[in-house]
Amino acid sequence: MTTAWKTRHAADIAVIGAGVFGAWTALQLRSTGRSVVLVDAFGAGNTRSSSSGESRIIRFGYGRHALYTRWSQYSAHAWQELLRDWREDLFVRTGVLWMARGNDAALDDTARNLGALHVPFEMLDRVELERRYPQFTLGPVTRGLLEPTAGVILARRAVQSVVRQAVKRSVDYVIARVLPPPANAERLESLETSAGDRIAADSFVFACGAWLPQVFPGLLGDRIHPTRQEVFFFGPDPGDRRFTSPSMPAWIDPSGGVYGVPDIEGRGFKIGLDHHGSDFDPTTRDDRIISEEGLQVARMILARRMPALRKAPLLDARVCAYSNSWNGDFLIDRHPDIANVWLVGAGSGHGFKHGPAVGNYVASQVAGLDEPEPCLTLAAHRPQRSRQIF
Repeated sequence: MTTAWKTRHAADIAVIGAGVFGAWTALQLRSTGRSVVLVDAFGAGNTRSSSSGESRIIRFGYGRHALYTRWSQYSAHAWQELLRDWREDLFVRTGVLWMARGNDAALDDTARNLGALHVPFEMLDRVELERRYPQFTLGPVTRGLLEPTAGVILARRAVQSVVRQAVKRSVDYVIARVLPPPANAERLESLETSAGDRIAADSFVFACGAWLPQVFPGLLGDRIHPTRQEVFFFGPDPGDRRFTSPSMPAWIDPSGGVYGVPDIEGRGFKIGLDHHGSDFDPTTRDDRIISEEGLQVARMILARRMPALRKAPLLDARVCAYSNSWNGDFLIDRHPDIANVWLVGAGSGHGFKHGPAVGNYVASQVAGLDEPEPCLTLAAHRPQRSRQIF
């Protein structure tokens, strides 16, 4: 018995995946006048996606990688414009503090790039760090860089706001599981869903996060490496405001492999383990269970860095996915064999803030308006792993 497939959705461009990359891509493509259908298996901001979760850091520092600083500037403005339109207060200007040891070249590169692009920042020595942030025990940290205009965005709700804006502008939003395209296709005319529908389009953008290497295993299986990353939320003592903004900024310690987000909306003080975790399969139930080892590492960090939280209760914990490229660069390129398919992914743990810039870049690439950024092309993505961008 054959299935009677029906074309239920047709558009100039179909975007598969309504995470932060896919949602902003759909919105930016629609702003160019194209008709767009946006498809997600579980819905925008769902817990299984890399774009879910309560908070993500919006910052501008990227060491010597000025492309991402420029994209952060563009994106921060676009996020704030979008949230202003919806009258949603989803960005908290906590400031972002970079911690460094000794002669950390990346911190100096960050300072040079921020200065060249007119991004406000302050360099802080050890004495000033201790004066401003006495709740920290700094250990080997000797200096820092503070981005006072950076902060934290409430991620899940922000992505849902992008999709609402896209729908308001007549993007066709569909919750459905799309079946993988034929492996030997030279051009796609349509995609099939598990519900028995067809989605027809002139071009297709796959922005599937941790699922992207599963959709194109032969092409991306050794180029995008999803890992499981554990985050924990701990509760300060009643009335203790030292771990909320403005007393505490969001902070990043790349050498220590950890970042923190102050307590926002009573969710708890967030500790994120940033060293790459074990391989992650987004379809596997047990990959989303927090490990006892991860919790012990988080508590060890609290004991060393913020002794007042050493015995703080665990309020929440979750596993999120980093979809890592070999070095941390995003992948945004045309499929080498399927002429009307575009690949958008490899957020590599720092992609959320860049949603608007990614969407804008994809729209320009699909239209053939700009030369591609060499570092974002498929040819630039190697199978080995050498993380360089944080």
